[in-house]
Amino acid sequence: MNLESHKALLHIIMDKVENTRNAGQKEYAQDIENVFGNFERIANLLEISREKVLMTYLLKHVDGIASYVKGHESQRENIRGRLTDAIVYLTLLWGMVEERDENNMENK
Repeated sequence: MNLESHKALLHIIMDKVENTRNAGQKEYAQDIENVFGNFERIANLLEISREKVLMTYLLKHVDGIASYVKGHESQRENIRGRLTDAIVYLTLLWGMVEERDENNMENK
């Protein structure tokens, strides 16, 4: 793949990531004001951090991606879906990091 083809693919990927994130916001977060709502609810139930909940979800997809790389292609969710979900989870984790940093700056 050449650089221009990859740039075009990157735009397609990022559109898919945004669409997936937006759909997930409605389905999982259940709160337009809190993108981390589902992670926080489960974190409270399990008495762990929301980051650990997110990491668990992310690792489910990483495990599926690893299976694909090892040659197992017959999965309920296709590899592009798993890759998209993994990217979405990473952007959400990035948001958690940003929020924590902002809160730490406000508390200084």
